[in-house]
Amino acid sequence: MPQTLHYQNTPQSSQGVSQPHFLKVWVAYLLWCLSLFGLCGIQRFYVGQPIMGVLYLITFGFCGVGQFLDLVLIPGMVAHRNTYLRGRYLRSQEWLTEDTPSPMLRLLQAAKDHGGVLSAAQAALYTQLDAQTIEELLFEAQRVGYATVFNDPETGAVRYRFDI
Repeated sequence: MPQTLHYQNTPQSSQGVSQPHFLKVWVAYLLWCLSLFGLCGIQRFYVGQPIMGVLYLITFGFCGVGQFLDLVLIPGMVAHRNTYLRGRYLRSQEWLTEDTPSPMLRLLQAAKDHGGVLSAAQAALYTQLDAQTIEELLFEAQRVGYATVFNDPETGAVRYRFDI
């Protein structure tokens, strides 16, 4: 039976491995509000961008323009950081042994077996992973250059082309 990943809100999983603490969008907005008191860029430190945080502190959020852009960018920055934290957590799991391929390897093998092009639904079907995990894996595959996104010319559906 395939194993699916379940994230818990508790700090410890059943195996005793510490769960990551995921970032919250509202906290990032609260930190953004510190810019009203002259502390620009604190939200950048929160989402794991310390260099940008220092630049924002020194330049008062690029003279305020960057701070206002962050009002729109914060949800994406938090989602990106949470995806990164999930990936680090998954790589640290003990159940990912040599006889159990990693979720990314399962996805890449499914792409190879099906001509290098998959939809998200096909990826979930072939790898037997849940939708959230597939979404994170496809995002990571794009980030590292394993896959590109395109629309099927006939149906307009979103497809992922893997460089295999």
